[in-house]
Amino acid sequence: MIKPAIPSDEPFRLGTLRSLDLLDTPPEERFDRLTRMAKRMFGVSIALVSLVDENRQWFKSAQGLADKETPRDISFCGHAILGDGLLLVPDAKSDERFFDNPLVINPPYVRFYAGWPLRALNGSKLGTLCLLDPQPRAFADEDIQLMGDLVAIVEQEISTYQLATLDELTRLHNRRGFLALAQHALHLAVRKALPSSLVFFDLDKFKAINDNFGHAEGDKALVVFADQMRRSFRDADILSRLGGDEFVVLLFDCPHGLAQSIVDRLLAALERRNQFSSSGYAIACSYGIVPIALDAQKPIEALLSEADALMYQHKRGRKQQ
Repeated sequence: MIKPAIPSDEPFRLGTLRSLDLLDTPPEERFDRLTRMAKRMFGVSIALVSLVDENRQWFKSAQGLADKETPRDISFCGHAILGDGLLLVPDAKSDERFFDNPLVINPPYVRFYAGWPLRALNGSKLGTLCLLDPQPRAFADEDIQLMGDLVAIVEQEISTYQLATLDELTRLHNRRGFLALAQHALHLAVRKALPSSLVFFDLDKFKAINDNFGHAEGDKALVVFADQMRRSFRDADILSRLGGDEFVVLLFDCPHGLAQSIVDRLLAALERRNQFSSSGYAIACSYGIVPIALDAQKPIEALLSEADALMYQHKRGRKQQ
């Protein structure tokens, strides 16, 4: 048996999964309806919506299987989330990854497996829609297309959870989503001894933009700033609009010096934008960076307060220049 590898974006992926509050929730008809449909359409004995947690795969919906979870290191779905499309195993006993897997040699005696990664709105692979059967079987092109259609529906249902954690205007995480993601990422950082940094931003003279150009233009400025954050920060960084003109970023595996260089990159990009903009106003910001110690036990709210205080120091200093 070959254990599944860990995805390169694992902290971000797990943070996204935890922020949705899907794990360990009761069965829901909207997911059960889809697994019943999949089981019937493909004639398999088991159909699952499986979410791959840190050390387990947990089933949000299960047809034909009484278990609610299994260890991640024996899961087929742990392999499936490493790819971008369908993982097809026509006969597990003929596959070196699975031939001696406990799920193959013991109940439910899996021989056939088809699993398709389920993506969140931010691209994170949360788990799979998967089919299992004790008999080897083939999978036609029409079956692949049909399963892709079902996956799209499951992802649409999952998106309703994630939308509750996103800021409607900027599509960054809102405060609720950020707190859930960041706290989990901090636990991982401490456990793995990886330095991290928290950056708090506040737009300068934002009220003047609203007063002089209107709230629609103020909203546009917020979107421009959010888009520039996406371009400047790394894929694994957790970006959020906390509310109003306040933004925050948690930089995972990022010491203070590197965090400062990334912030400088953002500031330079904003300056270039301002030079060529015809909007009539500049988009600028004040910020505070808090390095997070490897033995940090502070809750994320306390770290936000520290970064907020540093941001105001920076803002006051710039006003006095």
